[in-house]
Amino acid sequence: MTALHKQTDINISEKANMIWGVADIIRGTFKPHEYGKVILPMTLLKRLNDTLEPTKEAVMKKYEEVKNFEVRDGFLKKAAGYEFYNTSPFTFSNLLNEPEHIEDNFKSFIAGFSDNILDIMKNFKFENTIADLVGNSKEDDKLFYVIQEFNKSNAYMGADLITTTDMGYIFEELVRKFSESYNEEAGAHFTARDIIYTMTDLLVAEERNMLQEEGVVKTVYDMTMGTSQMLTAMEERLKELDSEAEVTLFGQEFNPETYAIAKADMIIRGGNSSNMRFGDTLSNDQFSGYTFDYIISNPPFGVDWKAQKNGVESENKLGEKGRFSPGLPKISDGQMLFTLNGAKKLNDTGKMAIIHNGSPLFSGDAESGPSEIRRYFIENDWIEAIVQLPSDLFYNTGITTYIWILSKNKSSKRAGQIQLIDASNMYEKRRKSLGFKRVDLSEECRKVIVAAYGEFQNKTYEHEGKTVESKVFKNEDFGYYKITVETPVYDEDGKIQKKSGKKSADTSKRDTESVPMIFGREKDEVIEEYFKKEVIPYNPDAWIDKNKTKIGYEIPFTRYFYKYEAPEKADRVAERIVAMETDLMSSLRALFSKDGESVE
Repeated sequence: MTALHKQTDINISEKANMIWGVADIIRGTFKPHEYGKVILPMTLLKRLNDTLEPTKEAVMKKYEEVKNFEVRDGFLKKAAGYEFYNTSPFTFSNLLNEPEHIEDNFKSFIAGFSDNILDIMKNFKFENTIADLVGNSKEDDKLFYVIQEFNKSNAYMGADLITTTDMGYIFEELVRKFSESYNEEAGAHFTARDIIYTMTDLLVAEERNMLQEEGVVKTVYDMTMGTSQMLTAMEERLKELDSEAEVTLFGQEFNPETYAIAKADMIIRGGNSSNMRFGDTLSNDQFSGYTFDYIISNPPFGVDWKAQKNGVESENKLGEKGRFSPGLPKISDGQMLFTLNGAKKLNDTGKMAIIHNGSPLFSGDAESGPSEIRRYFIENDWIEAIVQLPSDLFYNTGITTYIWILSKNKSSKRAGQIQLIDASNMYEKRRKSLGFKRVDLSEECRKVIVAAYGEFQNKTYEHEGKTVESKVFKNEDFGYYKITVETPVYDEDGKIQKKSGKKSADTSKRDTESVPMIFGREKDEVIEEYFKKEVIPYNPDAWIDKNKTKIGYEIPFTRYFYKYEAPEKADRVAERIVAMETDLMSSLRALFSKDGESVE
């Protein structure tokens, strides 16, 4: 593991559990699903407080000098050493000195932050939470004890000891616990770092040499950024290749709490926090007209888009001017809409890594919305590879997931082809599960997956008994013609009935066939050949209703990697049954014996 990817000695889960221990204090005042209203903003405030602590004295001194200036922001930011500051005389530690005034002093502490932090705090609606913490009497007041808990030595969260990467994952662990109490959709907020690093490695795999030689000037976008960990991991990866890399990050998020965390993290990092934007990507696109070099994202899957329906359908009607012109998926699953959004925002040489479950591979009939979206990607020759990941890899779900790699500028060796990589068996088991996450993609596992992608061959790779299998297909291999086969109505004598000189179709015997496309062959020629070979021998009077022929695309991933396993031989099964019966009878005799005497 490289230095930038290496986790510090701070144990993320342990730190998050310690912070979540505040729940013991607020239990009763808040219900379990409300704990995050206290814990997330308090954790953020403590992170900001501890990060600013080394320059607090300098900021206060500078504030006395410039407090009457009309413009003082720049002076205070310079004194703080960050793009934010706090001019309040209070800190987490000295707030405890006046328990009887802690509410007013705490509000003064928050009000002392720069405007960019105050804007972030609005998303937490923390004023109401403070009032609930204080309660109506001294006996109800929990605020002092919560602040006291955050002042313990093991609650220190300054940027000098905890990296932004680790802090991001501490936030994500808290959000995970928070969302679990809400029973929110699986995978809605976070992606484990081993998955993210796999995605970043795939994105730069074919450009490593060029990026190192020419230098990195890149833009990166995440349309469902959560707390922005995918963006920061991508920046880390690019700066490993070029320490002087110019990387500009852009992200959008619709959950106010995670958006606030992402924006605060960007401010602490010294980046452009205005590129972190709030809103629903599908119905309120904050980056209309933008294009990017890299897109990395894990959109929600299995989640409906009813709330975004009007906006999405309106944009669909705009045709190529909008993001959703190729088609719309079923209302119950909007993940393919995010892929269309990403495709629209890739520049001419851009590349995207996006995570999906299995449904975008095959859901929908020919010429349905999902099929037309696949057709759009495949006929434009934008799909480079699809990687099946191991199950039990995510915190909130054990389902099978896939990384899609899309490129607007495929290399010549990849042109007209799609690589499928089965990495479902390439993992290391965790010693301790984290929710549903029971396995990891170790650095060695990732290297094997990236090697398979980079070599672009029909080949099986092995590492410590685990395998990755790569297969390369032509784009046309995923296309098919859906034909409608009609059978005539026969009279009592078995003769074909006709109407106006044409055969009458027996609708009860109507059937459809999926005819695979063949590279370099005309549609009608392929269909006719298939019909003569696969239909006529079994139904000689049948015909094709050519007006109903449709074009469809699907990627039956599992079928391509299916391994036949011969069933156990009958005599071996019989032997096992006899052995089981013998063992069972022996147990029954022991159970029902009387005075040690076996019962027959």
